[in-house]
Amino acid sequence: MMVRSRAVVLNVLKYNDDTLIADVYTEAQGRVSFLLRVSRSPRAAVKHTLFQPLALLLLEWNHRPAARMQRLRQAGVAFPFSSLPYDVRKSTVALFLAEFLHHVLRTEQEAAALYRYVESSVEWLDTSRRDFANFHLVFMLRLVRFLGFYPNLDDFFPGAAFDLESGCFVPSGPGLPHCVPPTDAARLPLLMRMNFETMRLFRFSGAERGRLLGYVCEFYRLHVPGFPQLKSLPVLMEVFNG
Repeated sequence: MMVRSRAVVLNVLKYNDDTLIADVYTEAQGRVSFLLRVSRSPRAAVKHTLFQPLALLLLEWNHRPAARMQRLRQAGVAFPFSSLPYDVRKSTVALFLAEFLHHVLRTEQEAAALYRYVESSVEWLDTSRRDFANFHLVFMLRLVRFLGFYPNLDDFFPGAAFDLESGCFVPSGPGLPHCVPPTDAARLPLLMRMNFETMRLFRFSGAERGRLLGYVCEFYRLHVPGFPQLKSLPVLMEVFNG
């Protein structure tokens, strides 16, 4: 079956000297893996150099349901980046979110709404001129709306802690191994209401942003099987908090 779809690049891994494995998330079929031939010919139908972190591409392939990896027929740019690869802060965010999404978006089922959220978010980051220091926080928090483990924020009360495992506010006290303390827990309802347009109105210090990001990563680790310690997290923290 011939498939043509928009896609976002999540991960590229060297398979051997002349072959790469590219994991992408597509609008038409969700998560798909491709074998890419490394070619330096300008006539190559599929240019492996297009497959950069969070690149937005238009792909065409003959889908084989029984195959673990597909082979591309054509690949092109769906959205040309104007700043993301050239701005060190934006490219660091792209590396981090590509690694994050690689571990979160594992389903092969069609998820067009989820894809469109990711695509429009990446486009927003590329075109933004300033005030995107909270982008990764907002992106990760709003993503849970699509993944089925949205936290319960309706039961907040003053002095409450937030249990990351149950996703609920609880009385503060000992014995909670995965808990956001009351000072930071009080910020969560506000954080969940933030979007890309309003996040510039909320200022966090580097330490505050780093602490909140740590809680968000732990929340995903508790709710996504096999979610690891992200290798790009220390680099992101250094760039935005240094």
